[in-house]
Amino acid sequence: MFASPDEYGAEINGAIAADKQPILGDLSALTAGAMELMNSYVFVFLAAFLLTLLITPVVRRVAIAANIIDHPDFDRKAHAYPVAYLGGVAVFLGILFAVGLSYVVEIESSAAYAPVPIAIVIGMVAIAFTGFADDVWGWDPRLKIAGQLVAAAALAIEEVGVRVAAGVLTPLIGAENLVLMIPAPGGALPLDIVYWIGTGLIAVFVLGGCNAANLIDGLDGLLSGVVAIVAVGLLVISLMMLPAEGTVASAHLVDGGESLAGARVILCLALLGAVLGFLPHNFNPASIFLGDCGSLLIGYMCVVIILMFGEHGQTHLVFAGLIIFALPIIDTTLAIIRRWLAGVSMAASDDQHLHHQLKRAFAKSGGGVKRTVLTLYGVSALFASVGVALAALVVTSELRVRFIYVITLVLFSFIAVIAVKAARRQQLRIPVESPTSEHASSINHSTVK
Repeated sequence: MFASPDEYGAEINGAIAADKQPILGDLSALTAGAMELMNSYVFVFLAAFLLTLLITPVVRRVAIAANIIDHPDFDRKAHAYPVAYLGGVAVFLGILFAVGLSYVVEIESSAAYAPVPIAIVIGMVAIAFTGFADDVWGWDPRLKIAGQLVAAAALAIEEVGVRVAAGVLTPLIGAENLVLMIPAPGGALPLDIVYWIGTGLIAVFVLGGCNAANLIDGLDGLLSGVVAIVAVGLLVISLMMLPAEGTVASAHLVDGGESLAGARVILCLALLGAVLGFLPHNFNPASIFLGDCGSLLIGYMCVVIILMFGEHGQTHLVFAGLIIFALPIIDTTLAIIRRWLAGVSMAASDDQHLHHQLKRAFAKSGGGVKRTVLTLYGVSALFASVGVALAALVVTSELRVRFIYVITLVLFSFIAVIAVKAARRQQLRIPVESPTSEHASSINHSTVK
């Protein structure tokens, strides 16, 4: 848990130095390394895709038999007929099977890469069970938060994402101040600032990412399609990081000389395969909804991959990942500010999310759910392109990493101001609905959330 300041300094400075130069100095080497790893792990994508595609109808029949169904109310839930929940169970099984397969299938070209840390699998199970329990039994919000914190704690125990804090703190306070010595009767005790602040960041990322995905899951195929686009963007960045991590540079290697590049690629491919396998069943008109089991799990997977970008202090790549995931972040920011200004509970439901407003706007010209969803796919693709482009400029050119920080700050500051303005206008025009039961408001799977 406790690292010396010299170790932190060497790691962060090495990562920064590597990122100031074109990786391996040759774009063709980057492409060749990426294609080799993709060829090695393509079975992960196929396993997740095929299992999810084939098992979703089975899960649907089980949900109908158990009466785990979302009934329309012709208000917020405006779908025309009852639709089964528990699509997230199929997505979970697809991802779990694909990740498990990566442990047992030996790939010669990937021998230098570490497998997916077991902490991530533990977190997946905790998150999926939390969402499943809420879908079936309507868990108290505090229990849902507790389940998400268990998943965050699992990551912290194996320090998955903890080093993101090092990339932020080192330029601010210096590597020599990252470990404090606390006076004690038996001698000074080391306090690893990076570990504890990093643990807090993990909790914030997990809670924020899971609930951001949950909130945007309000139209048929919206979340699963958006996350497919996000997964592609995260996969591209993971592949761009590969050549530097394949070198002998210690700044890009984990203990024992095994790189985490393979683990990132596996997670991206498993997530992409699972959501694409589920999307045909979920696209309008949907035959099954993700449920909280699916939305929380998908959000968790995105957050884990983004955190792993900063595993060696490369925080600028974490910011690039957040830009790729910007659409759920924007919608959540709008919802939080809107409800805060209205003085209602954060668990209160309303019909003012981005997809609601866009659907109403399109309805005036004869559009509907499909047009709204496809438009938001385009918006998500735009954010993914920006995030990938910024990361590429840093890792393949002389562009300074601070450029990503500036772009991210400007983007999300702009979003925050727009959110406040929109919330104030909404406050004057349309009152936010009274809070409903948490279970009703947390089921974000109907065509109108």
